[in-house]
Amino acid sequence: MAEVATYSKPQPIGTEENQHMTCRGKEIRTVYTEQFDSLALPFEKSNDPQEVLEREYMQHGCAHYRRRCRIRAPCCNEIFDCRHCHNEIKNSICVDQKERHEIPRHEVNQVICSLCGTEQEVRQDCINCGVCFGKYFCESCKLFDDDTSKKQYHCNGCGICRIGGRENFFHCHKCGCCYSILLKNSHPCVEGAMHHDCPVCFEYLFDSTNDVTVMPCGHTIHQNCLKEMRDHFQYACPLCSKSVCDMSKVWEKIDMEIAATPIPEPYQNKMVWILCNDCGTTSKVQYHVVAQKCLNCKSYNTRQTRG
Repeated sequence: MAEVATYSKPQPIGTEENQHMTCRGKEIRTVYTEQFDSLALPFEKSNDPQEVLEREYMQHGCAHYRRRCRIRAPCCNEIFDCRHCHNEIKNSICVDQKERHEIPRHEVNQVICSLCGTEQEVRQDCINCGVCFGKYFCESCKLFDDDTSKKQYHCNGCGICRIGGRENFFHCHKCGCCYSILLKNSHPCVEGAMHHDCPVCFEYLFDSTNDVTVMPCGHTIHQNCLKEMRDHFQYACPLCSKSVCDMSKVWEKIDMEIAATPIPEPYQNKMVWILCNDCGTTSKVQYHVVAQKCLNCKSYNTRQTRG
């Protein structure tokens, strides 16, 4: 049996409700409240195993997960509600850049029961009081969560847990990530498509907690970032400049605008070479002050390469 350490007073945890942080120059000081004095209060023992497992269900956790345990970070030996709480605190602008780091999630091997304060090796049920730390438990990712409405599942291809239901996603081995089953036979494969930062906000996409979408070109981006681009009338992929949606109606309007805009006399015989960002075709076309149209796919998403 693994060695168990039991505390009469659990260690303070890194959550917004229980602590605040103050900066003094390059130092960071974490200030804890005294509410933990009564955290590990004795409770009535029950002979019903199910009642023991369900004790204080959904009453503990943080902004990221509902769970009945905390984790000891193997990197700094401090206790936090979850890896996100650790990363938010340890990557704060109040922390010296040399000290900033993220927790190696797969290396977490100690958890602390939120009910009785017992520190123990990673497992789903407390070795002391028997409470279930999380209805969803992944031994590989050291993930606990009582909120199973997220439909969590572990993807062996990704090596991490994802949400949304295994039946709704598939793992693309070339792209190296999970996509909606609706894209199984239609998405363009881009090697390591999600193993990079979002081209708008620069957050790493592979393990982002925000929704990620695939653009027609195969590049990935946060769904909210794509919406923000559209709100600012930006309709081209920030990485390859291909159109991110059907632009045919826009091209029709540009056709009408060009037809209504006479070419100034100095440019009437001017020919230019253009490269289409959508289909990659190079064309020699009549120059126009409004836009240049691709002769192949009829797109106006073009750039002039030679005069």
